[in-house]
Amino acid sequence: MSLDREREDLLALAGVTCGYSSEAVLVDVDLTISRREFVGIVGPSGAGKTTALRVIAGSLRPARGSVTRRPGLRMAYVPQVETINWSFPVTVRECVLMSRVSGRRVPWASRAERAQIAEVLNSLDIGELADRHIRELSGGQQQRVFIARALLGEPDLLLMDEPTSGVDVRLRHEVLHLLDDLNARGLAIVLTTHDLNGIAAHLPRIICLNRSVIGDGAPHDVLTPDVLERTYGASLQVLEHGGMPVVVDSYRREHVPRALENHL
Repeated sequence: MSLDREREDLLALAGVTCGYSSEAVLVDVDLTISRREFVGIVGPSGAGKTTALRVIAGSLRPARGSVTRRPGLRMAYVPQVETINWSFPVTVRECVLMSRVSGRRVPWASRAERAQIAEVLNSLDIGELADRHIRELSGGQQQRVFIARALLGEPDLLLMDEPTSGVDVRLRHEVLHLLDDLNARGLAIVLTTHDLNGIAAHLPRIICLNRSVIGDGAPHDVLTPDVLERTYGASLQVLEHGGMPVVVDSYRREHVPRALENHL
């Protein structure tokens, strides 16, 4: 697949099938990411969301199909914060410095690197935390630190795996607003999420994935009962609130709770 220069596509997956050992996790996936896009990949556990990010990043090669990237494309990957050892004895500045790609062998930062790190931290409103130990940070601050690590390489495309996993509503909004600001500055972002209402419904483009692409488009076009049932294998209802789709579970109890039996 050739990239569409008019759309300024960054990369394209064509007929990608891949997995681990003999088990296919992604099957015949077609996907294109363009410059300045903000895309959310949703689907159930085991659907292949993280695998898709790995294929996009180039850390996993497809068994079949092709991945075409724009020449010189710079990408950065932010893992789930739950996978990080936050007790590791480093400061915020040192943590960000570890991501440098300058090829310098000395462990300390050059003057130019210190200035670059300070600029990135300040752009994320955590410049005052540079000398603080990473274990002393809040969940939102931790997420910003790893975004800072990613931004140090000045990427064209930011890949994020479940950036709001395990955070409360306030931190979820904080992360979403931050990513929206970064996207407005020109950074393309692809993230995975389980949060259909808190994250996915707010994004310009959603990809519903369950081994294959089930739906791809704007929230109103993709967050529909039919697409969601084929994605999650369960019946879901979609309501509208404030002009936005809201996904709700349509499950109903078939049995009277025992605590109420004596009152009926």
